[in-house]
Amino acid sequence: MEYMSQEGYNKLVAELHELEAEVPRVKDAIAEARAQGDLSENYEYRAAKREQARLLGRIRFKQRVLEFARVIDTKRLDADNVGLLTRVRITNIDNNSSMTYTIVSPHEANLRDKKLSINSPIAQALLGKKVGDTVEAHVPAGIMRLRIDDIQL
Repeated sequence: MEYMSQEGYNKLVAELHELEAEVPRVKDAIAEARAQGDLSENYEYRAAKREQARLLGRIRFKQRVLEFARVIDTKRLDADNVGLLTRVRITNIDNNSSMTYTIVSPHEANLRDKKLSINSPIAQALLGKKVGDTVEAHVPAGIMRLRIDDIQL
């Protein structure tokens, strides 16, 4: 089961529709390449078949994610603890830099938008903690010591 925001769910549905809209184009490309004759040395045919396999794989993946997705009702969330869909302001104690992230499902994660995957080491260290708590996150670069300054929904 994959918990996510309504925004993330809607985005996945839109991506799935875009992918499904590409299927006829790829089928037409395969038909055109097949019409050119000998398939054993037909690069366009092999490329179109690879594109079809890639496209169908992505469609199946998105369908599977959506099948097990559950949209979280944000009205039922608690802003006292860090959890999924909470916005948390943290300070790196070692260099005194402040960062704000929203904890989201892995499918919604995007660091440019300040959306941090719940599976990331930083989010895992923050989960269930309260304002004022200090945590240690084991990241690839070492250990980050973080202080939770604020939690919002």
